[in-house]
Amino acid sequence: MTILVTGATGVVGRQVVGQLTAAGERVRALSRRPQEAELPDGVEVVGGDLDEPAGLAPALRGVDRLHLFPHPATAREVVALAKDAGVRRIVVLSAAAVTVGMDTVMHPVVEEAVRESGLEWTFVRPAGFMTNMLQVWAPMVRAERVVRYPYGDDPGASPVHEADVAAVAVAALREDGHHGKAYTLTGPARVTVREQVAAIGAALGEEVRYEEVSRERARAILRAQGGFAARSADLLLGFVDYEGGDDTGANDGFEKLMEPWPDLAEALGRPGRTYQEWARDHAADFR
Repeated sequence: MTILVTGATGVVGRQVVGQLTAAGERVRALSRRPQEAELPDGVEVVGGDLDEPAGLAPALRGVDRLHLFPHPATAREVVALAKDAGVRRIVVLSAAAVTVGMDTVMHPVVEEAVRESGLEWTFVRPAGFMTNMLQVWAPMVRAERVVRYPYGDDPGASPVHEADVAAVAVAALREDGHHGKAYTLTGPARVTVREQVAAIGAALGEEVRYEEVSRERARAILRAQGGFAARSADLLLGFVDYEGGDDTGANDGFEKLMEPWPDLAEALGRPGRTYQEWARDHAADFR
């Protein structure tokens, strides 16, 4: 059995490749830049782009199961090619925004294409990732052992470890019993910004201070950092709304996704990893 992983060098895809390989599965990884993929030994890395479905035939040859990165523009064509190539099962990396009706135009397009294919399917719908703030806070922590951000003592969200998202996808790819299910994935508990910063400090074995600042001050800090932090500042800090569908009920949708959901434990038979575990896993990134 060969499993094709698209989005193989992404935050989740890289974890899916690693976990499948560790489980002894034959893995083929799709990458637009295969020479730069840096994936585990034994993984067959092939060049390809979901933007160009016509070129995917070699990557799909002999594939039984597919981990599909969401790309609405070509989803129907890619799924049709996969079915023609003999793929029997597709696991989609989707988003929890679909569950609460906040995304009606992006991930649902991919889900619909897969559902209508007649193939076995599972939708993996993560909410916020623990790793979302890595590129935002790590520069501050590395430079000054401080995080300057607002909302320090707000009730917080229940972010999920990227390794757990991958673990659910891997279970759905390898095991029976997940067909026809959509798993909305969160972490096991709500955690405040202040608690997250404390966990990072504990993982480093050093004090990392939390300094409450206004949204405006935080936006200036993130914009000065450049890169992902600058691009995401307005969304992270609430200056713009989530884009992806009807904003009606958006606040209610966000609040629903702040609470822990049971789906991850249902899929894996164990609770999700805690934020403290995530911080230890990423201590080197903050050091």
